[in-house]
Amino acid sequence: QVQLVESGGGLVQVGGSLRLSCTDSGRTFSSYAMGWFRQAPGKEREFVAAISRNGILKYYSDSVKGRFTISRDNAKTTVYLQMNSLKPEDTAVYYCAAGPVAATTNQYDYWGQGTQVTVSS
Repeated sequence: QVQLVESGGGLVQVGGSLRLSCTDSGRTFSSYAMGWFRQAPGKEREFVAAISRNGILKYYSDSVKGRFTISRDNAKTTVYLQMNSLKPEDTAVYYCAAGPVAATTNQYDYWGQGTQVTVSS
């Protein structure tokens, strides 16, 4: 069973950095591709980044490319999202997800509860 728990969110100033973590308490983490999504108030959930099971393939939305980096440590059953040069429009609840492929759409089987990221100007 996959159980995802995000952490690392918080309040940061424009231009600052945060690193989100998502840990799976199950034993099958390396069998899943992982994704990060976000949802701002009044908006639909959108894709942020995804990584393949072995960590080789990575995908990013155009809005975060060059600023965010996704990575994973299968030994620690954790996926990370390093966020640099944060902007006010990055403010959202961030969710991690696990699924069979590193998709840019909501094709994931398991979701975390989300962690709030607020970028203040």
